[in-house]
Amino acid sequence: MYALVDCNNFYVSCERLFRPDLKGRPVVVLSNNDGCAVSRSQEAKDLGVAMGQPWFQLQELAKRHGIVAFSSNYALYADLSERVMSVLRDMAPRIEVYSIDESFLDIAGITEREQLGRQIRERVVRWVGIPVCVGIGATKTRAKLANHIAKKNLELAGVFDLEALPIEEQAAWLGRIGVGEVWGVGRKISRRLEALGVRSVADLQATNPETIRQQFGVTLARTVEELRGVACLDMEEVSPRKKQIMVSRSFGQPVRLLDELRQPLVSYAANAGVKLREEGSVTHAVMVFARTNPFRDKYPQYSASRLVPLVVPTQDSRAIIEAAVAGLNDLYRPGYLYQKVGVMLCDLSPAGVDQTDLFAKGDDERSQRLMATMDGLNRRMGRGAVFFAGQGIQRRWMVRSNLKSGAYTTKWAQLQVAHA
Repeated sequence: MYALVDCNNFYVSCERLFRPDLKGRPVVVLSNNDGCAVSRSQEAKDLGVAMGQPWFQLQELAKRHGIVAFSSNYALYADLSERVMSVLRDMAPRIEVYSIDESFLDIAGITEREQLGRQIRERVVRWVGIPVCVGIGATKTRAKLANHIAKKNLELAGVFDLEALPIEEQAAWLGRIGVGEVWGVGRKISRRLEALGVRSVADLQATNPETIRQQFGVTLARTVEELRGVACLDMEEVSPRKKQIMVSRSFGQPVRLLDELRQPLVSYAANAGVKLREEGSVTHAVMVFARTNPFRDKYPQYSASRLVPLVVPTQDSRAIIEAAVAGLNDLYRPGYLYQKVGVMLCDLSPAGVDQTDLFAKGDDERSQRLMATMDGLNRRMGRGAVFFAGQGIQRRWMVRSNLKSGAYTTKWAQLQVAHA
């Protein structure tokens, strides 16, 4: 038996936590460069603000209805997410952190499941201040659907136990939900299913898994089994090791010159190295890519990538930066307005298990101590306290975030002050 705990409009809820004056007002959080709405309060949804809608299209609506917009504040969201997960870890023997705002809890053997769901909801709100909904099901897929039902039906007060209902009532609930809401069923698959007459979750549940396997593959067949109450997805208490690491951002303003492209690339390569060491992995190749803005079609368009193999696998940011810059030098073409550049570390493997090269030098003890020292200083003194000169100091290419809220939980200088 599983409980899926999902934070409601998570980014918006994080912003409202420190701005109680925003309760009941339409609020949106925007993507990088303040581009599109990626989180919306219920009030904003009721006004017709769509997920992914560009902010420039919402200017008139925002003025008319007083929509408040925020730039994404990832440091704040990550910190509050960890606080929510810390509360949940005390309420279940096993927990799988599925995303920044979702977790599966193993609640096998608990008889008062709905009561536990209400306790979870009450404690997270009281201790962290973030509202959540709890869906309970015999499999992870059914728990996901139960959470969807809890969110969409206010009379349930944020908690729904699908398994507490008779079979007939379960079928009635699932019959009212479109097949596209099933976990793992994307838009393309849902259209194919609907063409076959499978329009609701109940329809998919009633379909023969073998038929689904033949037409759609084993993954969707397992989903059907999960809808029928047969658990096919285990809890993943430890996140699986990454096979690739990518760091990329669109620029705040277009970049034309190679030297201007090199700074963000070095920054992304250095960040990728940090993530790689956190994973305890090494990379065998570095891929670099750059492109112009495809939506500005009146300007010349260009997109290219280069894969730079490494003679010896590494987790040293200096080697990663060197390979990334070599790839950029090769793919760069003058005369274009570049909007995005990125680094992908490929073919990752655990550190210390690769065969060394007789002629090439790998990460020696000095390299490992240097990287550990840099990572330790940045953890203790704040991200970016120590950086590579190639990352630059005046970073005009940085992502626009003109509407960003404070670092209320990670910087002493921005700690909220209460006056009595």
